[in-house]
Amino acid sequence: MEKKYRKILAAVDGSVASKNAFRRTCSMAREGDSMMTALMSVPVYQDQFDVFTTKEKVTDTLRAEGDMILSDIRKIAEEEHVPVRVMLDEGSPFKTIPAVADEGGYDLIVMGRRGMTHLERALMGSVTARVIGHTQKDVLVVPDNASNGCRNVLLASDGSKHGLAAVNSAINYARSYKCQLKIIQVVEVTDEFQACAPDAVDKMIFKAKKDLNDIKVRAEESGVESEVFVREGRPYEVITYLAGQLGAGVIVMGSHGRTGLTRLFMGSVTARVIGHATCPVLVIKSNIMHNA
Repeated sequence: MEKKYRKILAAVDGSVASKNAFRRTCSMAREGDSMMTALMSVPVYQDQFDVFTTKEKVTDTLRAEGDMILSDIRKIAEEEHVPVRVMLDEGSPFKTIPAVADEGGYDLIVMGRRGMTHLERALMGSVTARVIGHTQKDVLVVPDNASNGCRNVLLASDGSKHGLAAVNSAINYARSYKCQLKIIQVVEVTDEFQACAPDAVDKMIFKAKKDLNDIKVRAEESGVESEVFVREGRPYEVITYLAGQLGAGVIVMGSHGRTGLTRLFMGSVTARVIGHATCPVLVIKSNIMHNA
C-alpha cells in the first residue's frame, strides 16, 4: 500500500479543537507509518503588553505556556502509541506554520477548526484560512466535534483542472486508508436560468455525469470501490449535507492555488465547506505525491 503522506505537521494551540485534530493526526500517522511533528507557534512580543513588563518576561511566559501545551501533546501521542517530534516557534502562526512545512519538507499540515460564528463560517477569516492561503502544502482541517475514523471519502469535483488535481489524491487517500470513495459534482443553477435555458442545464448535468463516471472508472481500476452523485443546488450546502448522509470521514477538495486570504477565501466554495462541514476537509494544494 502506498503511503499517502510521508511527513505530517500538526499545528497545535492548546484548544479542544487542536487536541482533537492531533488525535486524528495520530491515527493517520499510525495507519500510514508517517513521521509526525507537532508545532506550537507563540506570538511575538507586542507593545500593547503592560508597559511595566519586560519583553524577556513576556516571551518567557509565552514560551512556558507553549511548553505546557506541547507536554499535553506528548501525553496524547503516548496514549495513541505514536512517536512525535515537538517544536516551539515564535511568530505569527499563519506565517510560521507554512514556513516550517516548507523548510521541513512536510507533505501535509493538519489544523483544528473551532466552532465559528455565522460570519466566520462564510468568510473563514481565521488563522486556518490564512495558513491555507499562504501554503502550497495540502491542509487537513478538522472541526472540534469530528469523530475519529474514516468510513467514506467524499470527493467534491467541479470539473475544473483544479478539481481534477484532487482526483488522484482522493483515490490514493481512499486506497491508503481502506475507504470507499464517493464522488459528487454540484450543478449550480438559478431558477431563472433553469426557466430560460433548460436545455443548457440538461447539458451541464450530462457532462457532470460523464466526468464523474470517468473518475469512477479510474478509481475502480485502482482497486477503490466508488459511487457517483450529481446534484443541483448551492455547492457548499449540497456537499456538506451529503457528507453527513454518507457518514463521510473526510471531504477532499481541490484548491485554485492562489495565495493570500482575500484572493483565496472570501466567498469561495472551499471556505464555506470548511466552515460548515462536521467532518474533516482535505484541501489539495500541491502536486506532490498525488499520483494514484
